[in-house]
Amino acid sequence: MASPLHVAMTGLNAQQQRMSVISNNLANVNTVGFKRDRANFETLLYQTFRDPGSQTSQNTQSPTGLSIGTGVRIVSSEKIYNQGNIINTDNSLDMTIDGKGFFQVLMPNGQIAYTRAGNFTKNQQGQIVTANGYPIEPAITIPENTTSVSISKDGIISVTTAGTTAVQQVGQLQIATFPNNSGLRPTGESLLLSTPSSGDPVVANPATDGAGRIVQGALESSNVNVVEELVQMIETQRAYEVNSKAISAVDQMMKNLTQSM
Repeated sequence: MASPLHVAMTGLNAQQQRMSVISNNLANVNTVGFKRDRANFETLLYQTFRDPGSQTSQNTQSPTGLSIGTGVRIVSSEKIYNQGNIINTDNSLDMTIDGKGFFQVLMPNGQIAYTRAGNFTKNQQGQIVTANGYPIEPAITIPENTTSVSISKDGIISVTTAGTTAVQQVGQLQIATFPNNSGLRPTGESLLLSTPSSGDPVVANPATDGAGRIVQGALESSNVNVVEELVQMIETQRAYEVNSKAISAVDQMMKNLTQSM
């Protein structure tokens, strides 16, 4: 039979990990495009001493069994991809996806990463890049003498240049959607990588094939609800205290048993 001390210890570990998830959500409450995480729990193996329906006499069966659990653990942390609030910035290179999909980012190792953070800027070559200097994919370059940038809801980027009123198209944004967003692997820097669990990306122009539309001059805020996270923090703290008291109670019971022998 599993020790009650061990069972309570698994509860302490699980609640401590859940607190780390909540703390990370709160720390990223102002991170553009951040999606909050949720800790998912599962029971550990049960020890079965009597199966339901086992014979209690020649003509009767037990209506219930006797099974005792051995604790709990966190089985996964799942990102919740609800849309965050859209905040206007009036910055022409700020973009947000209103709906499903992710911006594509070319990493230094040639791998494609994905993000909901649309706080883009230009590098020294005029390429549209992330805050960390990673170019978007497909690459789009803004001419040096550009006076205004226009981005349509379907991702067409057009510019006007000094000395002319003609509108010039310089690129087409494409965004990626996945069969299972929860299967994407977060890597930091507000980036995600595809995995076998996420499925292969479906790349399309914005506002087509179920992909969201582009909103220029706006950013998507974090979808963290501070009040909800604080409530979960209090709940986690209370659960941690209860498991701590269970350990103290078991220790006292064992102490009393030792003294009485």
